[in-house]
Amino acid sequence: MEGTRLDTGRVRAARGVIDRGFLDTPLFRCEALEAELGCGVSIKLETANPVRSFKGRGTEVVARGLVESGSRAVVCASAGNLGQALAWSGRGRGLEVTVVASRFATVAKLERIRALGARLELVDGDHELARDRAAAIAQYEGIRLVEDSLDLETCEGAGTIGLELVESGASFDTVLVALGGGALATGVGHVMKELAPGVEVVCVQPSGAPAMTLSWHERRVVTTESTDTIADGVAGRRPIPEVLEDLLQVADDAVLVSEASIIAGMRMLFEHAGLVVEPSAALGIAAILEDRERFAGRDVVTIVCGSNVDADAYQRWVGR
Repeated sequence: MEGTRLDTGRVRAARGVIDRGFLDTPLFRCEALEAELGCGVSIKLETANPVRSFKGRGTEVVARGLVESGSRAVVCASAGNLGQALAWSGRGRGLEVTVVASRFATVAKLERIRALGARLELVDGDHELARDRAAAIAQYEGIRLVEDSLDLETCEGAGTIGLELVESGASFDTVLVALGGGALATGVGHVMKELAPGVEVVCVQPSGAPAMTLSWHERRVVTTESTDTIADGVAGRRPIPEVLEDLLQVADDAVLVSEASIIAGMRMLFEHAGLVVEPSAALGIAAILEDRERFAGRDVVTIVCGSNVDADAYQRWVGR
């Protein structure tokens, strides 16, 4: 699509690189949710894979490229899901993976990063501080820094989800996409605008972490001093200018939702679809809950993007 950094040809090529365990994920109508929400609801399930999130699609492309270039080590900053995915993709290719994360990140995610064999460094701050530390490690050690959403592999890997939606033959007029750094939104959005331009791409972000949504509406980078949301996977404060430029081309709207709606969405996905999800994965349902009139009678796909959540925290939020 003209105007973005992404290329649909590279998205198609990514499917030949990505492990089959991440591809052709389930897409199904959920009639129980439709009865509750007043619109057609299909779920694109990105949790039934080795790292329980969509991030493996992008890290598979990253890791393949590193090996082909002769690189043996890589570092990234992560709220948890990217780190798990890069550790998984790197382990199978003999790469030394370092992940920098906040000490306050979801415990289950941190434990899984360690279990996958990555070196984990924790910082006493938020994800933005982890990004700064990862960049410093990359410079000092002379190794590749993977920056989620800035690196095209992460966006174009996520874009394979869009290809699967387009090629599914399913009828839908709206895609609801969780918005954080922007890899998922720009990847899926790019493919939709090129191959299914009539489908509305709506990005959803927590009100407690609104930087990218504010930036989209103001058409310039807007940063925030802090974040306050249980949806840790999308809790960034400093949007990347290049990613924002892509998002401006492919997103039809960007909306903010409350913590109460996120929790209600998690509960509904459990009660009506049998899915245990992390907060970021419930953002699409939260958007419908907050604006039922907008989506009434429409056919909506929501991308359930991850299920890495602490059991105790999940029980506190959802009551299950």
